[in-house]
Amino acid sequence: MNRFSKGNLLAGTIMAGAMVATPAYAQDQEEPVTVGTDGSADAGGENLITVTGSRIQRRNVETAAPVAVVDSEEFALSGTVNVENVINTLPQVVPGTTSFSNNPGNGTASLNLRGLGATRTMLLVNGRRWMFYDTNQITDLNTIPQFLLESVDVVTGGASAVYGSDALAGVVNFRLREVDGVEIGGQYGLTERGDGRRYQIHGAIGSSFDDGRGNVTVFGEYFNRDEIFQGDRTFSNFALGGSPLQQLGSSLPPETRLRYDGDGDVTGTSFEANSDLAIFGTPGSLRAYETPRDLYNYAPVNYLQLPQERYLLGGNASYEVSDALEFYTEVAYTNNRVDAELAPTPILVNTFLDIDSLVANGFIDAGTEAELRQLDASETGADANNGTVDVQIRRRLEEAGGRRNLDERNAFRIVTGARGDITDYLQYDAYYMYSRTRNANIQQGNASVSRFTAAVNGTGDTQINIFGAGTLTPDMVDVFRIQAQNGDISTLEVASGVLSGTFGDFALGEAEPVAFAFGTEYRAVSSRFIPDEFLASGDVAGFNAGEPTEGAYDVTEFFGEVNIPFETESGIRFELNGAARYSDYSLDTVGGVWTYAGGAQFQPIPDITLRGQYQRAVRAPNVGELFQGTAIGFPGANDPCAGDGGAGNAPTPTGALLALCQANGVPAGNIGNNAVVQPDGQIAALFGGNPNLGEETSDSYTFGVVLQPSFIPGLTITADYFDIVVKDAITTISLEQALDLCYNQAQDLNDPRCATFVGTRDAQGAFSRDNPPVLGGANIAEFSTSGIDLQVNYGTSVPFSLTGDGDSRFDVLFLGTWTESNDTRPDVSDPTIVDQCAGRFGLTCDDPQASFKWTSRFSWTDGPMTLSTRWRHLSAVNDDTDADDNFVERIDAYDLIDLTLSFDASENLTVSAGVNNLFDTLPSTPIFDANGQVINETNTLLLGDFNNAEQSNTYPSTYDVLGRDFFVSAQFRF
Repeated sequence: MNRFSKGNLLAGTIMAGAMVATPAYAQDQEEPVTVGTDGSADAGGENLITVTGSRIQRRNVETAAPVAVVDSEEFALSGTVNVENVINTLPQVVPGTTSFSNNPGNGTASLNLRGLGATRTMLLVNGRRWMFYDTNQITDLNTIPQFLLESVDVVTGGASAVYGSDALAGVVNFRLREVDGVEIGGQYGLTERGDGRRYQIHGAIGSSFDDGRGNVTVFGEYFNRDEIFQGDRTFSNFALGGSPLQQLGSSLPPETRLRYDGDGDVTGTSFEANSDLAIFGTPGSLRAYETPRDLYNYAPVNYLQLPQERYLLGGNASYEVSDALEFYTEVAYTNNRVDAELAPTPILVNTFLDIDSLVANGFIDAGTEAELRQLDASETGADANNGTVDVQIRRRLEEAGGRRNLDERNAFRIVTGARGDITDYLQYDAYYMYSRTRNANIQQGNASVSRFTAAVNGTGDTQINIFGAGTLTPDMVDVFRIQAQNGDISTLEVASGVLSGTFGDFALGEAEPVAFAFGTEYRAVSSRFIPDEFLASGDVAGFNAGEPTEGAYDVTEFFGEVNIPFETESGIRFELNGAARYSDYSLDTVGGVWTYAGGAQFQPIPDITLRGQYQRAVRAPNVGELFQGTAIGFPGANDPCAGDGGAGNAPTPTGALLALCQANGVPAGNIGNNAVVQPDGQIAALFGGNPNLGEETSDSYTFGVVLQPSFIPGLTITADYFDIVVKDAITTISLEQALDLCYNQAQDLNDPRCATFVGTRDAQGAFSRDNPPVLGGANIAEFSTSGIDLQVNYGTSVPFSLTGDGDSRFDVLFLGTWTESNDTRPDVSDPTIVDQCAGRFGLTCDDPQASFKWTSRFSWTDGPMTLSTRWRHLSAVNDDTDADDNFVERIDAYDLIDLTLSFDASENLTVSAGVNNLFDTLPSTPIFDANGQVINETNTLLLGDFNNAEQSNTYPSTYDVLGRDFFVSAQFRF
C-alpha cells in the first residue's frame, strides 16, 4: 500500500520539497528498487534503472549528463496544483507562457529550458512523448496530472540522439506512478486580499491482480481558478510609460480621437493645437487632443491571473502474460477552459465624414459643424466643398463590452505496447502512441472593420454615433459587433521499438556488463489552424486576424546506444557511453540528418565522480514555422523616426537617419513628432510561415563533479558547467530588432535589411495598419548559453523531538544556476549585432534572465510533522540597452520566502497548510504627482520595461503578482 512517510522521503537524496540533481543515490530502503522503462518501482529483483537521457537499463543511477529531479513532495509542500508553478522555480528554467499571460496569452503553460525557447525543450511522460496543442508543437503543462507525479527529471543539453527532434535545450520527463489502493485529495487556496480563489479535488484507484501480474490505475481531477484583474492590484492599476515614468495608455479613447487628413486650413479649429489631432471632450463637441490627459487607461480591465477550469481523466494498466510478454496501456483525456480578458476593442479606420448626415442625425453640435465646414471649404482639388472631410478615427468601443477570449481544449492520448525478456540478457519494448488536441477559440467583443467604417461614413444601411463617450446605442453596436472564432487541430503519432540488454556477462573488470540499446521510431505530426471568415479575411478589430494554416510531415529514425563501464578491484571506476540516431524527414529541406552524443565518467575514489558529455542535436521546423498563414500582431517597439518624446525617448533624427525617415515616407515636418509618427507603444506587423526552412542544430557540452565526502555523511555536492550553442536557428526577429537593423545599422532604404519597411507608412509617416511590415522566419540566428549549475544537499538526524518519537531530522537543499552568458545573434550575416541577455531584460531580451537564480528548502521532520521553508532568489537585472531610454533601467534583486506545515494525522490522512510569499513581496505601487508622473521611479522595485505595459507593468510570469497566498490540502489513502 502506498503510505505517505515523510521520514523516508526526506531521508534520501530526493528530499521532500527538494529539487535534486543526480547522481541520485537510492533512498534508504530494506530492499533494492527496480525502476522499469515506465518509471514504476517494485521491491525486490535486480536493481535495473532507466535514467532519463538514456534508453539503457542500468544498475546505478549515475550518468555523464547532469539530471535534476523534482520530487513529488515539492508540489505538495509548495501548495501548487499546476505543474508550471513548480517547474518555473527551477534555476534552469526561464518562465514561458503561464497563468499570468493575458496579452499575449493562449490559456496554456509552456516550459522554456535555459531561455532557448519552448520549441527547443522536449517534454516526455514516462519516457514517451506527450501531446502538443498547436501548430508550434508545444506541450501544455496543464494536461499533465500533477497529483500522480512521482518525479520530474530535467536533463541539460541536447538529447536528440536518444529521443529525436526538439531536444536542443534539454529534456523534461514527467514520471507518473501507479496507485495501489484508493487516494482522494483536495486543495484550496486564496490570496491575502481575498481573491484568486482556486480549488482542486482529485481521486485515483488502483490495484494489482492475478498475484501481481497485472496492475490497473484510474484517476480523475477537477480544478477551478478564479480571475484577478489588474485593477485589483495597485501596482498594475495604471498603464505606465514614458520618460519620466508617468500614467499613459492608449491613443484610442472611448470619446473618439480624430486626425484630420485633408489639406484644408486648420487655423482656429480644434485640430490646430496638436498635430491635426482633436477629441470629442463632450458628446458632439470637438476640442484639442491632449497627451497624456486623453490617453485611455486600459490596464484595470485586463486579467492579471487568468481563470481556469480543468477536467482530467485517465488511467494506465499492465498485465504480464509471461516473462517474455507484458502488455501495457496509458489513456489520458483533458478538458481545459481558460479565459483571457482585454480592454474593449480599439478600432482605427481611415475614412471620411459626411457633414450633412452628421448634422441631420444630431451627432455633432454647431461649433463642430462650423469647424468641419471650414476645413471642407479650404481644401483644394476634387475634395473642395464636397461636404466631406478625410479623417483617421481612433475609438475604444466600450459600449461593445470587453474582449473575452475563451480557449477550450479537448485533448486525448492513448499508448498501447508490449515488452518483455527475449533472453536473460535481452529485452524489448514496442509501443504505438496517438494523441489529438482540438482547441475551440471563441472571441467576444470584436468588430467588423468594414461594417464599422460604412456605419460611420454613412455608406451603410445604418449610421452610428461615435462622436463622444457612451454615444453608441445597443442597436448601433449590433451593426458592427461580431463574434469571431477559430480552432486548432493537432495530432501526433509515434510507433517505436527498442531492443536493450547486455553482451551476456561480458564486463570489464569488476563493473557491470557492457550494455546497449538500439531501435527504430516513426513519427507523424500534423496541425491545422482554422479561422472563421472574419479572422481569415482580416476584417476584424479586437483580436488579431490570421490566415488558415495546415501542414504535416513524418520522420523515420534508427538509433543506438552503448554503455561501457570499467571498474578495478580497488574501486576505481571509469565509464564511457555513446549514442547516435539517423533521422529521415519527409521534408525536402531537412531530409536525412545525424545526431550523436558521447560521454565519460571517472570515479577515482567513492567520494568523487568526474563527468562530461558532448551532444549534437537537431530540431526540424514545426508546422507553424513552415506553413503558418499570415497573421497580424502588435509587438512593442520604438520607431526611430518618432524622435524626442516618442515611445523610446530617442533623440530627434539627424543625418543619415533623418534622410532614411524621409525616404521611407515620413513627412519632414512630422519627423520627431511622436504623437503623429508613433502614438502607441505597439506597432502593427504581419507574421507568417516559410516552407523553405531547414533544421536547427545544437552542440552542447557539460562538465561536472560530484562530491560525497565520506567524512560528512549525508552531504552531496554537484557542480556542472554547461555550454549550448544553437546554429541555423529559426527566428522571426522582433520588430524592435528589425527597426534597429534598418534604421540604425543599414540606414539605406535599398539595403535588404530595410526591405520589410518599404511602402508601410501612411501619409502622416506612421506605420500603417492596412499595409504593415512583414516579418517571416528564417534559419539566420544563433543562440548560445553557458553557466554553472550547483547543488548542495545535506540531511542529518537531530537528537531532539517534540513529538516524543526519538530523533527528528533536518534537511537542507540548495539548487542554483549561474548564467554566464545567454546571447542571441539575430542574423549571423552581421556578426557585430549580439544581444547579450544574461542579467538583462527588455524589448530585445524579453523576460528577465537573472545571472543568479536559486531555490532552496529547509525541512525539519519530527515524527508525523514536517515544517518546511523555501527560499527563492533572482539576482538584479538591467535594461538590455546601454542608453538611459527605457524608463526603468534596473530591477532589483528579488527574494521570496514560503512556509509549509504538513502533518500525518493518521496512517491514512495527511493534512498540509502553508503560505507562499510570506512577506508579501510585490511590485512597488507607483506614487503619482499632480501631472501623473511617477515620483518614486528610483525605487520602482520589479517594475519592468513599460513597452510591455500590457503585462501588468512587470513580468508576471517571473515575479509574483498575487502577494501573500494561503493554501490548505488534505490527502486520504486507504
